[in-house]
Amino acid sequence: MNARTERGARARLAGRRAEAWAAAWLMVRGYRILGFRLKTPQAEIDVLAKRGDVLAVVEVKQRATIEAALEAVTYDQRERLRRAGTSLAARRPSLANCAVRLDLLALAPGRFPRHIPDAWKGG
Repeated sequence: MNARTERGARARLAGRRAEAWAAAWLMVRGYRILGFRLKTPQAEIDVLAKRGDVLAVVEVKQRATIEAALEAVTYDQRERLRRAGTSLAARRPSLANCAVRLDLLALAPGRFPRHIPDAWKGG
């Protein structure tokens, strides 16, 4: 295996682990996990979770700081994720009345995960 392929494999494994940690963190806080790595025509949703009447489209980022995690998600990516969440909610009758929210769950080495609901309010 060449170095580039090996780096990619390590990155994918790290991403899966981060998403598993994120889901566990959300479940402890009362969210029901509806899916992982959901591929939609608009975007891939890392974690889809529901609590009450909120459908959270959760982007999971593992970075050195929370600020770096927030900055790692571009405006275009946020818009695609919002459209993906809205589209999923519209197609599932059980989610039709949910408010769709875009959250960030940031993971940093040696720190507890940080869940930021509605991380990019309006932006």
